[in-house]
Amino acid sequence: MSNPLADMEKPDAILCIGTNMTECHPVAATRLKRAVAKGARLVVADPRRIPLADLAELYLPIRVGSDTALLLAMAHVIAEEGLVDEAFIAERTVGYQTLREHLRQFTPDWAAPICRVSPAHIAKAARIYAGAGRAAIYYTLGITEHICGVDNVQSLCNLALMTGNLGKEGAGINPMRGQNNIQGAGDCGALPVNFPGYQPCDDPEAAARFSQLYGREIAPERGITKVHALDLAAEGRMKAMLICGENTVVSDPDRNHCEHALRNLDHLVVVDLFPNETTALADVVLPATAWGETDGVYTNTERRVQRVRAAVPPQGDARPDWWIVSQLARRLGLAGFDYESAKDVFNELCSVSPTYAGLDWDRIDRGEYQWPVPDKDHPGTPILHRDGFKNGRGRFNMITYRDPAEVVDDEYPVWLTTGRRLEAYHTRTMSGRAAGMDYLLSEESLEVHPDDVATLGLVDGGFARVTSRRGSVVLRVRADDTSPRGTVFCSFSFGDVPVNVLTGGGYDPVTFTAELKVCPVRVEPAEPPA
Repeated sequence: MSNPLADMEKPDAILCIGTNMTECHPVAATRLKRAVAKGARLVVADPRRIPLADLAELYLPIRVGSDTALLLAMAHVIAEEGLVDEAFIAERTVGYQTLREHLRQFTPDWAAPICRVSPAHIAKAARIYAGAGRAAIYYTLGITEHICGVDNVQSLCNLALMTGNLGKEGAGINPMRGQNNIQGAGDCGALPVNFPGYQPCDDPEAAARFSQLYGREIAPERGITKVHALDLAAEGRMKAMLICGENTVVSDPDRNHCEHALRNLDHLVVVDLFPNETTALADVVLPATAWGETDGVYTNTERRVQRVRAAVPPQGDARPDWWIVSQLARRLGLAGFDYESAKDVFNELCSVSPTYAGLDWDRIDRGEYQWPVPDKDHPGTPILHRDGFKNGRGRFNMITYRDPAEVVDDEYPVWLTTGRRLEAYHTRTMSGRAAGMDYLLSEESLEVHPDDVATLGLVDGGFARVTSRRGSVVLRVRADDTSPRGTVFCSFSFGDVPVNVLTGGGYDPVTFTAELKVCPVRVEPAEPPA
């Protein structure tokens, strides 16, 4: 996030796209509700009529996978109507005239049949966003889990650069992170392309620094993604794998391929809190401590670095993840893993990461700093880009529209989109063990528009077989007009309803993020599963 959570109450206009915030980030969403109550103009773009849509001045029920077309057309209106921030563009960006010429072809009339919303509403969305003194963008996985996920994010960046909505209070581009320490994991270098502190793995100088730190030669090249790793395992070229804290079998796309890949390994080790569908395939399971049993650090969605303290002792043989990984490294003969505490690990991170350079274990005691914190006297950076961009000027990107990897046809005529539900967190490894949660949501269901229930020969409360090009699942039908006609929705949370057997038709070519939000399917009546 370029701006802090407190800024969610300060915009004059808000664009929420691809984010079911009230279910996926319900606490943060209360801030947006307060902003709307104060008079902020809210635009929501989402294929489903999510609860945020009821708060919006303008709701755009776009077709799944059409986000890029919408954003291109909005940028067209902003450019053609002169709603840009000329001073910001001149002082802080490069390439605007090229972008302006590029955008001339992407009119609202062009985008309307793709997005299935009216040209007038597209233009209105652009005017609301660009006409505000302070306009903020909020998005989540509904934007990124597409073959064009990078294009979507860069299109949002274009809008913010055109209107000068970066580097100031109540504005910015703000991705809401999907797990409570996923930002911290990226900061630490848990990415195939970056060392800690977002230093590129293919930068020879960075590789040399980390080679010296670790006492081993590290080639200046990018690592492989998990998608590639599973492909190699399926082909027999990846022999062993360590999975830490992820129920890969349930959360990954193309479940049949994923299970085949993991079963094909010579050796699979899983570190986790509880038994789940992935630990069931492991040769060795190493029990990790839970959040309440662990001393450590969380960096949250607004880049705030926070200490956590163990409240209770670990159960049984459970150990902190850092201890488990360190012990594995030592027994593999690797030097540099002589940590005695989480403090040692964090202080090493601060010594090698430019964004954490001014922090240490004691300084984050009260969780008051947001990175980057480049030196010990620095107060932290709640708002990014106030004084400019790291690499000089903001660059406009020349984006074009692409259809999803798979589109509906006569054999698979219905769009399936997947997501999360308020009552079930991710794959229910933790939340599924709480009786109260199970009472609120005990099974997965297929959300089908009432008109489609009749057309498809389904029965509300009955069962449907959903089939894609990769497989099929049977689940209960729930008639609900949240999804439009021709689109169905379900979550991937329940292991006994392996929805991700269906998904996996394509991947973003830059990030290799799976297109989980778009999957053409066939929906038919079915008998209850045995």
